[in-house]
Amino acid sequence: MTRRRLHGPDELLAALDSGASVPLVLVRTDCDDEGVRSAVEVARAAGARVRESSAAVLRRFSPGAPESVLALCGAAPHADLSETLLRPGPAWLLSGVAYPGNAGFAIRTAEVSGAAGIVLDAPFDGAGRRAARRAAMRADWLFPVLWDDTAVVLEAARSAGRRVVALEDAGGEAPWDADLDGPLLLVVGAEGDGLPSAVLDAADARVCVPMTGFIPSYNVQAAVSALAVELLRRDSDRTRASAGGLASTRGVVAPPPTGDGGAVS
Repeated sequence: MTRRRLHGPDELLAALDSGASVPLVLVRTDCDDEGVRSAVEVARAAGARVRESSAAVLRRFSPGAPESVLALCGAAPHADLSETLLRPGPAWLLSGVAYPGNAGFAIRTAEVSGAAGIVLDAPFDGAGRRAARRAAMRADWLFPVLWDDTAVVLEAARSAGRRVVALEDAGGEAPWDADLDGPLLLVVGAEGDGLPSAVLDAADARVCVPMTGFIPSYNVQAAVSALAVELLRRDSDRTRASAGGLASTRGVVAPPPTGDGGAVS
């Protein structure tokens, strides 16, 4: 079930009237508009979680003029590992990422690009996890953000029928050349050290974002973004092809020359 953002009370009520799932409503704390408040109460009665939020929070989530109320239409944001891996869209695993800021930006990228969810196997204490959630722009309000052991996640992904694709610093194919069809678990390793050999050996495929400069690595979230956007491009191509539009361009655009790789950092 695809997530989408509902703007204002009219879109919220229309979604509820259609029977769509609306698990979350964000309403501006100081909003006294009777129409907005009435729509919020209808959503609450239908089972939505209502978060009273500041104008600044609503502004961050609004691409245009800020609304007094926004809502999430789609699957419930919170799910366990098994349920998350059965949802449509790619799933991500950050294995060993050391810095909360990097983790948070990667979480945000995963949500923005329509992932089913993301799992972190990272050595963060409570403060570190809170920092990651803040850097993620509270994406954990919107889709599953889980914490689990890498081996457990890999086994669960296999059980759910997902192929495991390792995003590595060297070796493997460029994203636009790789087989990225079907349900996927995309695995990203630690800054500097990358993924351990056991995870690489367990992967069905390895993907490397090409580098041609002097610095030997991308930041974690940059590499995540490159792969996420490639998946979105393919989805767009499939949609246009099925609608009788342009055929898929997979393999048509020549990639830039590939230089020596370095660790994703």
